Amino acid sequence: MRNLRFHARHGVMAQERITGGDFVVTVRVGYDITAAMASDAVDDTLNYAELYELIKREMMQPSNLLEHVAGRIGESIFREMAGVTSVDIELCKVNPPMGADCDGASVELHLTSEKTEKTV
Repeated sequence: MRNLRFHARHGVMAQERITGGDFVVTVRVGYDITAAMASDAVDDTLNYAELYELIKREMMQPSNLLEHVAGRIGESIFREMAGVTSVDIELCKVNPPMGADCDGASVELHLTSEKTEKTV
């Protein structure tokens, strides 16, 4: 899911918690789509609407740090969506209150499931 936009109340400064700010989230989920390619059945793939609702739920819970929000999103995806093997998350705070002229301040996470097969 690319460039999901949210108005949320994340940040260390008190004003960020009161007025909120704009955030953009991009999530890439690793998932075996072999069955869905053959069956063309929705039950054989991830439900994007459910994924969006999960991300939205975590974005609406205020936190001080982007790292914390992104980590919660990843943990929730692994916990609630069976078959997910990896998650890449980019979370960007648009126009952060630091006096810089920039597109935003971001964190990026690459997470793998404990259930992912490991090779040595």
